[in-house]
Amino acid sequence: MRMKYKAVALFSVLIALVLTGCGPKYEGDFSYEVEPFEFTNQDGETVTKEDLEGKFWVADMIFTNCETVCPPMTANMARLQDKLQKAGLDVHLISFSIDPENDSPEALKQYSKERGGEFDNWDLLTGYQFEDIKKFAVNSFKALVQDLDESDQFLHATSFYLVSPEGKAIKKYDGTKAAEMDTIVEDIKKMN
Repeated sequence: MRMKYKAVALFSVLIALVLTGCGPKYEGDFSYEVEPFEFTNQDGETVTKEDLEGKFWVADMIFTNCETVCPPMTANMARLQDKLQKAGLDVHLISFSIDPENDSPEALKQYSKERGGEFDNWDLLTGYQFEDIKKFAVNSFKALVQDLDESDQFLHATSFYLVSPEGKAIKKYDGTKAAEMDTIVEDIKKMN
């Protein structure tokens, strides 16, 4: 009788393990685990990686003093926000500031608002040190972030990163090209 109980228990554990492995697996071009984070958004609220669990999200890196790529990237994120809403997709948007020393929550909010952004599903994050976001970008997205000597400008990735509901970055898109926003929406539709 005791042997039968052990066999049933072992069988139950094996079934549970198999079923756990059968959950949705989102295929992408790569699979980078996004590191845990706890940062401050444009409204002064704390946003964590755990807040995003179970849903797709799209991330980028910007700074409000940017003279080149960030204005079109932010306008494209607002464009993506509109396209996702029209497609009925519940996807969160995250913009990480790479200039946290100068990008206050208020500055980020104004910057996004000027480019058509709304804040129902978009958080612009700050509240950390430059070295922290530099390491976070490399570890989570394999993305370069670098300050430029004798300049208030930064070198950084211009990609939008699609992150799966499990918290893995799985695809990247050119954030400076408006047409890429349609590709992001179509890719998410295929995975939903």
